[in-house]
Amino acid sequence: MLVRLLYVSRAVDKDSAKAIEAILGASRTYNMSHGITGVLCYGGGVFLQAIEGGRNAVNQLYNHIVADARHTEVVVLHYEEITERRFGGWTMGQVNLAKINTSIVLKYSERPEFDPYAVSGKVSLALLEELMATASIIGRA
Repeated sequence: MLVRLLYVSRAVDKDSAKAIEAILGASRTYNMSHGITGVLCYGGGVFLQAIEGGRNAVNQLYNHIVADARHTEVVVLHYEEITERRFGGWTMGQVNLAKINTSIVLKYSERPEFDPYAVSGKVSLALLEELMATASIIGRA
């Protein structure tokens, strides 16, 4: 059974470039061998990540993420059983929320700075889908 989990967290290290590279590297290696796909967004010290795969694999990965000392304030925004993957082409795609067009962010948020803590999980998923459609997601590895 496939599931999709969407969560938000805050980076402990505000200079998160090194943390992001480490997370992406580990994700791409781990995810490929465990049937996990997804996308990681970051900006303003906030991570927004969608992960898809088998229920047990996704749940185990999420438990690992919660225990990861690089994150704090980890909150599940959305969890659902799915019939197909939306991020099947990515072992872990990457989006820098600070560099996307503010008009896209304003479409889904009250302010030009996207805050996943302040919107629903469905809104955050809709933003990710638009980012896919506008080719704002990089790193299909």
